[in-house]
Amino acid sequence: QVQLVESGGGLVQPGGSLRLSCAASGSIFSISAMGWYRQAPGKQRELGADISSGGITNYVDSVKGRFTISRDNAKNTVYLQMNSLKPEDTAVYYCNAQITRVLAGRANVDVYWGQGTQVTVSS
Repeated sequence: QVQLVESGGGLVQPGGSLRLSCAASGSIFSISAMGWYRQAPGKQRELGADISSGGITNYVDSVKGRFTISRDNAKNTVYLQMNSLKPEDTAVYYCNAQITRVLAGRANVDVYWGQGTQVTVSS
């Protein structure tokens, strides 16, 4: 089994900062892309940022210049540093990872999701 466990959400005032963490654990052979998605009330889940195993990053336009995604491959962990937060950043944030496991001698690649962590930006 594989688990993705997120932490770091909470309530913050506009202009403030939060750092989210997501650690993958279990029978993992390798992890390729990792990312953070978010879902605001009444809206579809959208990609916020993702990062390849080699460190290439991609951001949705609305968070460019404010959010930074990073990863520690040795710890199977992805981070999202969020600065200059705005009320419209309020959402449940989910981490996501493309993970390869070896089962019965065969490589299996699946996408796994964390349980979500609430980020609320409000004064």
